[in-house]
Amino acid sequence: MSILEYSEVVERKIILYEGQPYEVLSSHVFRKQMRKPVNATKLRNIITGKITEVSFHQAEKIQEAEIEYKDAKFLYQNKGEFWFCDPKNPADRFKLEEDLIGTPAKFMKVNSIVETMLFDEKVIGVKLPIKVELKVTEAPPAVKGDTATGGSKQITLETGYIINAPLFIVEGEMIVVNTTTGDYVERAKK
Repeated sequence: MSILEYSEVVERKIILYEGQPYEVLSSHVFRKQMRKPVNATKLRNIITGKITEVSFHQAEKIQEAEIEYKDAKFLYQNKGEFWFCDPKNPADRFKLEEDLIGTPAKFMKVNSIVETMLFDEKVIGVKLPIKVELKVTEAPPAVKGDTATGGSKQITLETGYIINAPLFIVEGEMIVVNTTTGDYVERAKK
């Protein structure tokens, strides 16, 4: 495991804090008056999802968490349980609870390959690419002159998740969605 200086604790790094893996959501190094510099961070516990604010001082050394990434095939979802298997061995199956997966659960297609995050040989989460292509299953027709809402409408994706998209998106179309924000990005390239 590598040791980080206080200023190296930056966004998207995964560190060990109080024996738990935390993802750094934001960091800001600043100096208050005549004092030594401080790195004010916002951390999210990867296992529990709890967000805490921590300030790291100049003399502190922070340990980077050893997270392993392993491919898994998403099989199906049933009553808040998400079932996966090893892509090379379909008999090797495991389940994860929806609250452990978090936001990526909204964008996982059946039979898609995802990256699982392992900490101490235990699966602690799922990582998706930043952008995924999904099919639109429901899209109400656009009404001419209906731009009072900013020119967007609610559409349903093949995963069942509802997002806002421009008025020109129609049912059956493939679109690109940002998995971190849950926003429409663009039409999928053919």
